[in-house]
Amino acid sequence: MSQPLVISVDAMGGDHGASVVVPACAQALADNPHIRLLLHGDEAVLKPHIAKHPLLSERCEVRHADKVIAMDEKPAQAMRRGKGSSMWNAIEAIREGKAVAAVSAGNTGALMAISKLILRMSADLDRPALVASIPHACGVTTFLDVGANVDCDAGRLVEFAIMGEAYHRAAHGVARPSVGLLNVGSEEMKGHEEVREANRILREGGIDLDYKGFVEGDDLTAGTVQVVVTDGFTGNVSLKAMEGAAKFMYSELRAALGRDLMTKAGFLLARSSLREFRDKISPPPAAPLLGLNGLVLKCHGGADERDFAKAIQAAADVAQSGFASEIERNMRRLPAALADAGPSAADGAA
Repeated sequence: MSQPLVISVDAMGGDHGASVVVPACAQALADNPHIRLLLHGDEAVLKPHIAKHPLLSERCEVRHADKVIAMDEKPAQAMRRGKGSSMWNAIEAIREGKAVAAVSAGNTGALMAISKLILRMSADLDRPALVASIPHACGVTTFLDVGANVDCDAGRLVEFAIMGEAYHRAAHGVARPSVGLLNVGSEEMKGHEEVREANRILREGGIDLDYKGFVEGDDLTAGTVQVVVTDGFTGNVSLKAMEGAAKFMYSELRAALGRDLMTKAGFLLARSSLREFRDKISPPPAAPLLGLNGLVLKCHGGADERDFAKAIQAAADVAQSGFASEIERNMRRLPAALADAGPSAADGAA
């Protein structure tokens, strides 16, 4: 890599703000010598944290921002008053060509709305989708939408299938990823009308996807298909349930291994393996917003230093994957597919 990748960071976002983001940035720089950072936030708040990490002064630049988007702020309000905030400026750096990606742990709705306003949508898409990579025994499942779009009609679910397939191919090097629609059962008559109609379009619309039909919740971690599509409400609930289950399993295992001297000794010996186990069962801490003219990653609001550092690394990895051109190429198939599938499909995408 001849030139370093520049990642733009909302240093004030999330539940913990600069106290977590700044040391996470230092960790990310230590782990990857090929990245530089733009930190957006209140200089007076950031500088005492930055002073504790000499590496930051060498490979990061602070851009002062007076405002912070609150975690409970409504998206419409965030767009009206957000200009000059750390989140706004972090995203604007992409549009200005100063960074290849932006990372924020801030308000999800505000991040989506501001990203769409500044970067615009690509390939005639209507709204971005949040995508997560769910670990399983043989790799990862690309899962979308995990929170950007609570209500989705059939046309939007088809868009997600096309975006998710393109993203998985670019990010994970799979030539022809398999795709499934999340449902309450695998039978074609099950599920609500939007899911059944999306299933019909994907089967009859002539879209060149390896579409396998309906999948169920346990298929997410079984690797049954490589891309699983759902609406943002179901996806967000599913993702948080998995995160909670992973934390519960790890904490219970630690507690069980600390009950007496013998098990404590075993825990010390197995510590590295247990950390690998924790990493394996935990969904990644950051989700890219797909469909924008630029790369924005949403890190979860309660992210710790380790999580946010991993989010920065994920931004660097995805920025080099070429996923955006794959999505644009895939989206050219949609109008013809909707026409082939019939009038109800076109109505669903309107």
